[in-house]
Amino acid sequence: MYTYGDQSTPPRRTTGENLVPEPTLADLQARYHGLAAKISRIGFTATGTLLRSHNVCGSAGCACHTDPGRRHGPYWQYTRKINGKTVTRRLTNAQAAQYADWISNGRALRDLLAQMQQVSDQARDMILATPQEDRQPGT
Repeated sequence: MYTYGDQSTPPRRTTGENLVPEPTLADLQARYHGLAAKISRIGFTATGTLLRSHNVCGSAGCACHTDPGRRHGPYWQYTRKINGKTVTRRLTNAQAAQYADWISNGRALRDLLAQMQQVSDQARDMILATPQEDRQPGT
């Protein structure tokens, strides 16, 4: 009979018509360390929203009031919550490009952390299903 500690014959699960082998603990450890390596390559991060707007001015005779294509801008704003309060900051085009990268990095980081948690959940279930005496050292 197969136990999770036995790395030679992993059980199979079905996905449609194909049989897919269950990952081994070594597979999960390799996946986890691969995700950790990706995290180490992520640059600075930010959370929040980047907004681009074109505005109408206060001059009644300005063309921005009658032609939406001639509105002023673009203007960039970065908004996030700090201690429960919304904080908004105006940005230049160059700053907006940096914030776009940082926000993208933040999303990538959160995605990688979620994947690491899923791998950890699988590994934990696998380890705990293995009888104590059959576990390898370090697990």
